[in-house]
This record gives sequence, structure tokens and C-alpha cells, in this order.
Amino acid sequence: MAIPAAISTWEGPLRVERGNPGLFRPERPGGVILLAFLGRTSTYDQQDPTLSIPRQLRACQLVLPEDALIVAHFYDVESGRKDLVDRGKGGGHQRMQIPVPRDGGVDDLLEEARRPDRRFDVVICEDIGRAGRRSHISTEIEHQLEEAGVQLIASDEPFHLGGSGRRPKNSTQVLTRRMKQGVAEWYVIEMLEKAWGGFEMHAEQGYNVGKPCYGYRAKHLPHPVPAKRDKGIKKSMLEVHSVEGPVVQRAFNWRITERLGYQAIADRLNDDLVLNPPPVPVIPTRAVGHWTASNVRDMLTNPKHTGHMVWNRRARKGKGKNRANPVDEWVWSPEPVHEPLVSLEEFVQAQEVAKRTNRSRSKKNSRQAAKNEYPLRSFVFHEQCGRRMFGNQRRESRYHSCSPKPDQRPDDHPHTVRVREDVLLDGINTFLATYVFGPYRKSILQDNLASLQEAQIDEHADHTATLQKALAEAEAKLWRLASRLESADELDEGLLHVMNQRSAELRTQQQHLKDQLVDLAASASEVANPELIEELPTARIDLHQLPVELTRRLFEALRLTVTYDHTTRSAVCQITLIGETIRAVQRAIGDILAEAGTSKKDLRGQNGRAGLTCAPGRIRTCDTWSRKPVLYPLSYGGMA
Repeated sequence: MAIPAAISTWEGPLRVERGNPGLFRPERPGGVILLAFLGRTSTYDQQDPTLSIPRQLRACQLVLPEDALIVAHFYDVESGRKDLVDRGKGGGHQRMQIPVPRDGGVDDLLEEARRPDRRFDVVICEDIGRAGRRSHISTEIEHQLEEAGVQLIASDEPFHLGGSGRRPKNSTQVLTRRMKQGVAEWYVIEMLEKAWGGFEMHAEQGYNVGKPCYGYRAKHLPHPVPAKRDKGIKKSMLEVHSVEGPVVQRAFNWRITERLGYQAIADRLNDDLVLNPPPVPVIPTRAVGHWTASNVRDMLTNPKHTGHMVWNRRARKGKGKNRANPVDEWVWSPEPVHEPLVSLEEFVQAQEVAKRTNRSRSKKNSRQAAKNEYPLRSFVFHEQCGRRMFGNQRRESRYHSCSPKPDQRPDDHPHTVRVREDVLLDGINTFLATYVFGPYRKSILQDNLASLQEAQIDEHADHTATLQKALAEAEAKLWRLASRLESADELDEGLLHVMNQRSAELRTQQQHLKDQLVDLAASASEVANPELIEELPTARIDLHQLPVELTRRLFEALRLTVTYDHTTRSAVCQITLIGETIRAVQRAIGDILAEAGTSKKDLRGQNGRAGLTCAPGRIRTCDTWSRKPVLYPLSYGGMA
């Protein structure tokens, strides 16, 4: 029953004066219902907002009664999966001419809805998915509008406008809307999952996405789908660039053999920009015309140089846009699909350099704290905590110290651990003179390797026996399981399912043990090659007299690591020689000799002492090298 006219006239102004925002009264003076249009379309590179927004507005206008008028227009060009706090802040609508006036985005709509002087009492959208592709987002928009006394309707849902004097019946509308919200969210998630699967298959088949990485160029192929092929659409794979490919290989070689930092490699590449052309970005006008540390980092951390196609290395949407994804989320092609510039082993070695040199300066800077040069900077580690020790100077002596923060300090770790650098250099001098550049180094190395290999052979035999025993047990369990299946008169479905599941587990375990045995057999053939040590010259070196730059280059080439144990006041000096690093050591020695001059094969310090004297003969070179490593440890005690 309608409210009598006299009561309605008396009660209306009171309700307006009280300003109850939660009561929906769509009729304005004159009997006109004022509405706001809410629209949204996906990102501009996937859809055409100049067509989508006008189409949505027309769909809303067609279902409105004659006494309803849209007076405000709010729309965005963005993804509907964004959180509500991030909605309406994009500028995609500014990049095109959309023939619909815009009063703001969804955030502006909610702000005006809460104002007492708002221009509308109803918000209309084409469908509820335009408010948000996630159910909780569109529901939150609806809730905030209801709190402000504004009704949210959709053109494809049943709705009622006008003041009939009775509470509107909207149960069907609520049911329809909730179902459509769920469908909208399901649709987006399903499409994302299918698109993700398509990109995975695209990468596994070797097709490239985006601009080819430095060192390669795109090899365009006809699209496998005839309809797309007829339109001239192509796919691309990677092929080695004749000029850029060798640049990548040189950079990886410097990184692995000399452990150069990104900026140091960039400086070398900038010495000859014709031989080492810098990369050109997607937008050529942004090119800086030379190599930078970030260019080198991007090149050396790109796994596509291994010949595998790799996708999803970076996030492209959401809050973490362009952030690096964890390695376990990368999608790799099972096998190499284009010509590799480096092997997987070389790629891993290049990444390991970053772990070792993290937060370690590769170049001098002008800061007061960096004026002192430490030959052993980044080479000394603390045994108890595994941290790299940093250099500092106390009075006339230089030290390497370890002083972690209290919350990162082990229980038995002193507040500060120090060891004098000159004492460490004395120990390294003795080590190099005896084991690396001494005349009897090969025989010493062979004796050490003989005892080491004997222990390794015993350990290898024990490991092999353990794996073979476990493999025999797994095979016996499979036979027993098969025998029980054959002897059973009848099996119910549940027991059969359990036995099949157990059989699958045993077969997986069996295959895993077989793979371990194969890897163990392969590792047994990788023996150390003591002949590598003979490729180095015999020399006498005094590290105290060498320039810091040459000393550090020699340490880098030798893969020097010094581990200090404060409980025993001793240090362990270790170097690693492999085929690739022998040449780096030879180059370092050659530069030392060049620094000394060609007439005399020595390098003299200020006090006249010889820094290096080379034995008769020249530094030998070789085109083929064994890749077997020679690990050379020495314990040196007596640290002060």
C-alpha cells in the first residue's frame, strides 16, 4: 500500500535533513533518476577501449527507463584483477581518444558517492565483471556504495528503479549477481591457466618471446597455423649473431677466469666499441652508446645463452611487475633449441662469482673508507661463521676482521675477530713458492693426490655398495608385491589401488637409485690432472713488493680462498686450477714481467728487494686444456 501523499510530503524533507546515507531514494526533484556509468576495459594493448567503453555505455543506456539519466561517467583502462587500493590510478585512458567524457576512475566514483552533494544515486555497469574480475573486489565496491546509499545495478541483471513505496524485491538480482561474479572470476583464472600452458609449450618448442637477447638475432619462421600464416604472422627462434656472439663468450670468459665485476667487464668492452658493440634497447632512442654494468649483468645472467629457451624469468603483471622470479619458477626447454654460446657448467660458474663477490668492491672509489687498498680483500673468510672478512687499519698494521651484527652472530663467535694481513701474505708467499711456482711442485702435488685419491676411492666404493644394496632391496620389494598379486584369489578395489600406488613408489625409488649410480660412475672418471701445474712458470714471488692490482689479478686467476680459524689461530689457503684459469694465471704473470721490464726478469720494490724472478724459459701456451680441476689446499698456522 502506498504512503498517503500528505504523509510523503511531510516526511520527505525530514529524511533529507537527517541525511541518512544508508537509505536509497533514487528519485530526484522532478521525478528524474540520476545515474553514474561505471566502465572498465583491459589493458590497451589487448583490447580497443575506443570501441569497448562506448559499447558498454550504450548497453547501459538501452535498459534504462525514460525517467533515468546518466550524468557522470567513470571508467578505467586497466586489469580488473587489481586490488581495490590500486584501482583507478593508471593512465591508460590518456593514450587514446575515447569518445566518452571521463569524470574519473573507480576510486573517484567511490569518493563522490560518499559526498552529500553527489550527482547520482545509482551506479550502472554493463555487467558485474566490469566492476572487478575478482569476486571480493566487485563485492567490496558494491558494499561501499551501499554504505553511501547508492545502488549498484548491471544492465544484464534484473533491477528495479523508482519509488513505489515498498521495499524492492532483489533476491533474484542478488542470486544472479553472485553467480556472475563467480563465473567472471572463474573465466579469468581459466584463461590465465590456458595462456600460461600455451606460453610453456611455446618456450619448450624453442620459440622466443620478445626482443632477442644480446648475442642472438631472430630467425623468423612461418606460423604453423595456416590462418595466421596467411596473414603474414611469424614465429621466431634464436640464431647466433656473428658479431655479438663472440662478445658474450669473451665476457663469460673474463667473468669465469678472472672473476671480474660487471663494471670491470663493461670497461674492457668499452675499450673497443667496434669489436664489442653495445646493446640497443627496444626503444633505440634510449640507447646510451656504451656498455654499463647493468648491460653486462643482464647479459651474464641470461640463461638463453646456454642454448635452452627460458621463459618466465620476470613477472610482467601485478605488484611485482618486472621483478625477478625465483629460479624454480623459470620454464626451460627440455633440450637446447638453438646454438649455445656457453655451456650450462660455464653459466653456473659465472653465477657463482656473484655469490663470492657480493658487496665487494671491484673498483676503487673516492670515499675515505675505501682509500686503503687490501690485496686480500674478498679472499679471506671466517671459518666459524662463513662470512667474508673485511679490511681495516689499526695504527700501522692492516687487518681483516669479522664483526657480524648481534642477531646474526653464532653463540661461540667473539664480538670481533681480527687477523693481520701481512701474516696472511707471509703464509701465502710460502704456499705459492712451494706448491705453485716451486721447482718440486708436481711431485708434491702427485704425492698429495695419491693419498687423497686413495681416500676418495674407498669412499666411492662404500657409496656404490650402499646404493647397490638399496637398489636390490627395492627390486626385491617389487617382486614380493607382484607375487602377492598373482597369488591372491580376489582383490577389492581399495586394496588394488593401494598396491598400485606402492608399486609406483618403488619404481620411482628404483629409478632414482639407478640415476645416482650412473652419476657416481661418471664422477669416478673425473680425476685430477697434475700435469696442469706444469703449464705455470717456476718463479719466486714476494707478494709484499707487488702492486696491489697485479697481486689481486694473480689471486683471482688462482681462485684463492683463505679461511681463518680463530680458535686454532690458523688459516687454510686453497687455490683451484682448471684448464680455463691456467691462461689467466699466465696472463697475470706476463703482466708482472711486463711491469718489471724486458731486460730484467724481476720486479723490484722500493727497498730494492726482488718482487718476482722468473726461471729460465718462457710461459708456455696451449690450445687444448683439460677441464679437470686441481684442488690445492694447504694449512698454514701461526697466525698472529
